[in-house]
Amino acid sequence: MDRRKFLRLGAGMAAVGTLQACAAPIGFSANAKREPKDMIAAEFHEARRFVRTDQGRIAYFELGTGPVAVFLHGFPLNSFQWRGVIPRLAEYRRCIAPDFLALGYTEVAKAQSVRPTAQVDMLAAFLQELSIGRVDLIANDSGGAVAQLYVARYPDCVRSLLLTNCDTEPDSPPDAVQPVIELAHAGRFADEWLVPWLADKQLARSKKGLGGQCYTDSSHPTDEAIETYLGPLVESPARKALTNAYAVGLSPNPLAGIEAALKGSRVATRIVWGAADHIFSQGSPAYLERTFTRSCGVRRVPKAKLFFPEEMPELIAEEAIRLWRRS
Repeated sequence: MDRRKFLRLGAGMAAVGTLQACAAPIGFSANAKREPKDMIAAEFHEARRFVRTDQGRIAYFELGTGPVAVFLHGFPLNSFQWRGVIPRLAEYRRCIAPDFLALGYTEVAKAQSVRPTAQVDMLAAFLQELSIGRVDLIANDSGGAVAQLYVARYPDCVRSLLLTNCDTEPDSPPDAVQPVIELAHAGRFADEWLVPWLADKQLARSKKGLGGQCYTDSSHPTDEAIETYLGPLVESPARKALTNAYAVGLSPNPLAGIEAALKGSRVATRIVWGAADHIFSQGSPAYLERTFTRSCGVRRVPKAKLFFPEEMPELIAEEAIRLWRRS
């Protein structure tokens, strides 16, 4: 059965909330009993499940009940990125965070592409296996490119979209990522960047490392986050090759030609952007706001870099609840 027909049957055609509703300020439930805590690595590993698709065994974790929200992580991260956000939103949604093909703990099928379009295929198959129809999407970094591609392909299957710093059609891949792509083409990225970061956590947090480039707080990423993110990517020659393939797949521009589809989208979309990010263009939030017809506006977060959703889960949770108010 056609994917779109399947999801329409499964979820119907409930309307997206109005722009005014998306913008209305709200907070957490007044009846909340306690502040949720971030998951630790042991809890994350214990919670992991797998769904088998044609693309491979897709690793994911979930928490909560109700309408489904799907969280799409960045590169070279995995679903552990959402360990702080999801516990804060489980009261409102069934929160599901998969690991992309070639990243995290997903087991990729032989000869399977890991390019962004293949990630969309995987996400569609993953949701179909779980009998999930319409979803709310929250995405960061290259996960934002996948989210936009998914909205363009399955516009009736998305209730809302929350984008943080990520690719846009005019800025994909960004110039800052070109050295990674070139090293990956040569088969050297995983060995020359990720292996040293995994071995030396202080190097990973340095100005030249993952931390200095992508995080605001100099104590991030934590030791256990580095182990959880990078460990699987370099555990074997085959995994290193997949990691390199993911980076290679970021070029040529996977979003080329998508603007018309996004302009025709009726999905309520909120943009929350780290204002200190030097990887993605600071002009991208304005581009996204004028491109999405149902834009719920832009929030710029001072001093925040690319992976700020990991460091500021309360902020992301507040923005998600605001967006979901009447979606």
